[in-house]
Amino acid sequence: MSDKFIVFDHAAVLDVINGELLPNRRITIRGSRIERVEPAQGAAPLPADGRTFDLKGKTVMPGLCDAHVHVTAWTPDDILLMRSSPAYTTARAAEILEDMLMRGFTTVRDGGGADYGLAQSVQEGYIKGPRILYCGHALSQTGGHADLRARGEQVVTGSSNSLSLGHLCDGVPEMRRACRDEIRKGAHHIKLMLSGGITSPTDRIANAQFSEDEIRAAVEEAEMAGLYCMAHVYTARAVNRALKCGVRSLEHCNLIDESSAELFLKHGAFMVPTLATFDALVREGVEAGLPQERSAKLHEVADRGLNALALAYKRGVKLVYGTDLLGRMHKNQLNGFRLCAKVQSPIDLIRSATCTAAELFNEAGQTGVVAAGARADLLVVDGNPLTDLGCLLSPGRYLSAIMKDGVFQKDAL
Repeated sequence: MSDKFIVFDHAAVLDVINGELLPNRRITIRGSRIERVEPAQGAAPLPADGRTFDLKGKTVMPGLCDAHVHVTAWTPDDILLMRSSPAYTTARAAEILEDMLMRGFTTVRDGGGADYGLAQSVQEGYIKGPRILYCGHALSQTGGHADLRARGEQVVTGSSNSLSLGHLCDGVPEMRRACRDEIRKGAHHIKLMLSGGITSPTDRIANAQFSEDEIRAAVEEAEMAGLYCMAHVYTARAVNRALKCGVRSLEHCNLIDESSAELFLKHGAFMVPTLATFDALVREGVEAGLPQERSAKLHEVADRGLNALALAYKRGVKLVYGTDLLGRMHKNQLNGFRLCAKVQSPIDLIRSATCTAAELFNEAGQTGVVAAGARADLLVVDGNPLTDLGCLLSPGRYLSAIMKDGVFQKDAL
């Protein structure tokens, strides 16, 4: 249980919207929300029925968001994952989730695998982890990125298993039914596989997947439910088709060109580069369990991700932080900051994991900011992330406290 009031006094508040550090602030938290943020000097008397922490100038910033995770993917071998016990996968997911929270991530958006049960277990405190925004299954055409069958395999074994990452559907009626079923189960967004991928055994990276009618059907179903679509895409062709059909969140995007940047800006869509996973897969993917025969496709996209990020950043595309890590490579979740910092300024990188992510999630003002009325998802940092991103890259050393929904998950104050 949280105290009735928690006060962080004499804090330096990171205003991610304006990109500045506000000194000597008082933050008053009541329940799961921030009640007030005000100058400490001249503030109202401290509430008697709560706890007060004098931070002595330490930085308070919003909890981090990772907009592309697979919290049930304890291995990069999708077939092994699909054939494993749901109980075992849930246990492994619990470990992955707790580690994410201890790195400072208080909200994560799952791109296939997590479901309402896992999200509810976190919400109710049975599993320690960040809040999960989930899609359930990622939707794939036959032979698409979520079709795990080998060329000679005929039976669709486990394609709609609740712990596999994807579900196969073909044609507009099947697409609508699949979207409606995920929405019925509480999905926060709809995930579409719209190009070939690395871990899928039979498609090619250059493949465009689903017809435009199918994509538009998914976008319509999501919008009718107040949701949006995110899409796995690599090539400019796949990205541009998705943008023209109304997809809001485009993942990876390693092979985009200037025409893609124009369409991002025209449609106000978001790009979620996932540099961390390509870096990790190149260094340790096969050793971590990625089937050797699938690693060949990795090099078609791995070297192009930073160039795509630079193009999008230069043109002013809305960028959101994502990692897409699998198996033991989840430990590299913060490495994406180091990689993206080669292109993005510290404040823009922080925004991509806070207020811009919240905008993508349709939670602007509620998540990703230190402001009155927002969720009390907060980090207390010993350092200034605007001048030294290293204080985010070593949470064990620099994170004095992690708070989610007004409850301390780590308290070393």
